Amino acid sequence: MTDFDVDLFVIGAGSGGTRAARIASGHGARVMIAEEDRIGGTCVIRGCVPKKLFVYASRFAEDFEDAAGFGWTVPKPRFDWPTLRDAVADEVTRLSGLYRKGLEGAKVAIREERAVVEGPHEIRLQKSGEIVRARHILVATGGYPAFDPPIPGGELGISSNEIFHLPSLPQRMLVVGGGYIALEFASLFARLGVEVTVLHRGDNVLRGFDDDVRIRLRDALAHAGIALRLGCTIDRIEELPDGARRAHCVKGDPIDAEVILVATGRRPNTVGLGLEQAGVKLGPIGQVMVDDNSATNIPSIHAVGDVTNRINLTPVAIREGHAFADSTFGGKPWHMDHGLVASAVFTTPEIGTIGLSEQQAFAAGYELRIFESGFRPMRATISGRQERIYMKLVVDAKTDRVLGVHILGHDSGEIIQAVAIAVTMGATKADFDRTIALHPSAAEELVTMRTARAG
Repeated sequence: MTDFDVDLFVIGAGSGGTRAARIASGHGARVMIAEEDRIGGTCVIRGCVPKKLFVYASRFAEDFEDAAGFGWTVPKPRFDWPTLRDAVADEVTRLSGLYRKGLEGAKVAIREERAVVEGPHEIRLQKSGEIVRARHILVATGGYPAFDPPIPGGELGISSNEIFHLPSLPQRMLVVGGGYIALEFASLFARLGVEVTVLHRGDNVLRGFDDDVRIRLRDALAHAGIALRLGCTIDRIEELPDGARRAHCVKGDPIDAEVILVATGRRPNTVGLGLEQAGVKLGPIGQVMVDDNSATNIPSIHAVGDVTNRINLTPVAIREGHAFADSTFGGKPWHMDHGLVASAVFTTPEIGTIGLSEQQAFAAGYELRIFESGFRPMRATISGRQERIYMKLVVDAKTDRVLGVHILGHDSGEIIQAVAIAVTMGATKADFDRTIALHPSAAEELVTMRTARAG
């Protein structure tokens, strides 16, 4: 007999939690997982998957326009919001079902209710009252949109959770925030025909990204018709008689919009989870504090994904969950290296990046050589669109190793995934130089840059 009902109890059936549950079960562990919302987590249900489908829809607007330059006669297109909204919702439901099937196929017991930690080895299911004793507990509850800092009337805004379910397409939208979530939605709704204003307290968008990319994206967003109100904060929001919202700014004129999307950041989802009472150490914004092996200060409790606020990306959560399960139940200890992680921002134009920005590399003390290229893509020469692609290599002058690659332009996300393999392997600029270019392609510029930037 055992003192435990299961070997592993996972709280949160998102990407990281489901991967850990399936791998642990495959190693012979008895696994139970609890999810109080829909199975699949933020990425599948209300994050990157539906967002990317919306991005695809938005880009057809320019595709229709560009077709004329290539000899196509295209009638004036008409966009129907309910068709897109409902099609995306159906796809999300299908994917959630696949996640469920994956857990069931792995013989993971599923509890669709909120779970609270009662102690180092004990979980209470709130709806049923069931108490489960677990040898190991994995917290994988992700994050939630934070309206931070709170403002009077903030409840009149919506978060990225609700944006996918708008009853109708607004004529005007205010997006509050300058991070990738805010800019992705601003970019796609502008291309769906919405009049979009972005309000951000910083002096530029996308803090933490390479400055040359940030500047070029800011200019591209403005060129797309998005009004940028930088260096500005909201004082309060009020509802107008016609149901629209009015945002009063600390400086400048107020902004009226049918929808105000507040995308000022996310917080780890640990409120009311019982972790503090169980002795688990939390950080200043509620993140679960873990070591390289995703272990907390309580030996039986681990955490992976956005709830730890390390690198808040779905593939990172998946890798962390896999490493935990292999290490704890498979006799194959390893941990994820967070040093090099590729990422993309699905604005239009989109961004693909891996490694250090020029500013980060300089601050770290590297002597640098910077290679960059800006050009008009071949498609734009015929379509007539004023579109540019920008590529940048950050190179260690002493070792010739490529420290970072940054791309702004069409298919940057697809390109950076392949480039990430080389950078992760420690490729040098000489390795890039001896790679034969694939012509004609935009990506060939990465291996044909020969002259470092002056200064």
